Amino acid sequence: MGFCLKVLFSLFFQVLPLFFHQAKAGHLPKFHNVSSLEGKKQVSGCNLFQGKWVIDSSNHLYDSSSCPFIDAEFDCQKYGRPDTQYLKYAWKPDSCVLPRFNGLGFLNRWRGKKIMFVGDSLSLNMWESLSCMIHASVPNAKTTFVRKETVSSVIFQDYGVSIILYHTTYLVDIVRENVGAVLRLDSINGGNAWKNMDILIFNSWHWWTHTGRSQPWDYIREGSKLYKDMDRLTAFYKGMTTWARWVDQNVDPTKTKVFFQGISPTHYKGKEWNQPKRSCSGELEPLSGSLYPAGPPPATTIVKNVLSKIKKPVYLLDITNLSQLRKDAHPSTYSGDHSGNDCSHWCLPGLPDTWNQLLYAALLM
Repeated sequence: MGFCLKVLFSLFFQVLPLFFHQAKAGHLPKFHNVSSLEGKKQVSGCNLFQGKWVIDSSNHLYDSSSCPFIDAEFDCQKYGRPDTQYLKYAWKPDSCVLPRFNGLGFLNRWRGKKIMFVGDSLSLNMWESLSCMIHASVPNAKTTFVRKETVSSVIFQDYGVSIILYHTTYLVDIVRENVGAVLRLDSINGGNAWKNMDILIFNSWHWWTHTGRSQPWDYIREGSKLYKDMDRLTAFYKGMTTWARWVDQNVDPTKTKVFFQGISPTHYKGKEWNQPKRSCSGELEPLSGSLYPAGPPPATTIVKNVLSKIKKPVYLLDITNLSQLRKDAHPSTYSGDHSGNDCSHWCLPGLPDTWNQLLYAALLM
């Protein structure tokens, strides 16, 4: 019997360190109602990004007319959108409850902190959404609103919370050389403005597909090599790898939480949801179910590949699939700044509010 007890104690003390290692790494079951913010991947318990859209009128957090931060291109109600059904949907994860956004709680939790969105007009969409969501909770709070080409900000003065937007279409640099404007896949000098932030939310993809007159560069450079053009997914991968290297070299995870916004989809091609003659124009409700018929865009694979190699913790706000289901949520023709049919951006209030609810849920942990 004594020998058996010795064996059992020996096994116990061998297993005990492994148990604590797994607990520290987040591999043991957790009983939170949202996922834990621990590194690059979702831990066990809940995937916030798997679920479905449900009717919930209480999910409407603010009116565009009462928010001073919304650009005309996103203000669908002001510019004549006749329906309001798109405002009544809420995202419901399959395995947990998404906490309701509390703007006052957000301000108190992040008092004195700087939060920066870095990216293109989809970052603008999300930045304006978060500013409006917070403003609705404290409508009488003193704010400073600065709107400029590169760096814009909303500061909630009573709390010292700065919500900042740094506009960059590619994350990597575009520089002027003798040959013209050059997209530098291995240069990210703009990153000097991203340092010393408490939260960083990055985004890039849509501009990598632009060609012709809408393309803001003449050549692509990688090191000493100059290219007239390059496969855009390859270029995106190279640019994202440069960004990943910047994160590893410049982010102190004890001071800064880093997110990647994920790939925001477009809805110009109805064949993607088995309606080949349609686009986002006139769409009044989401797709049913939890999967998009066309599947994820190839850029999502590149994002996940790059994130898997980053040494520093980066949390993926994996918004692609849930946003693909919302073919009804674009400005389409109800935009003050865009002629034609805008199936790239999103109405405010609208889908970006859900992106920020997911960000809020991640930050609670």
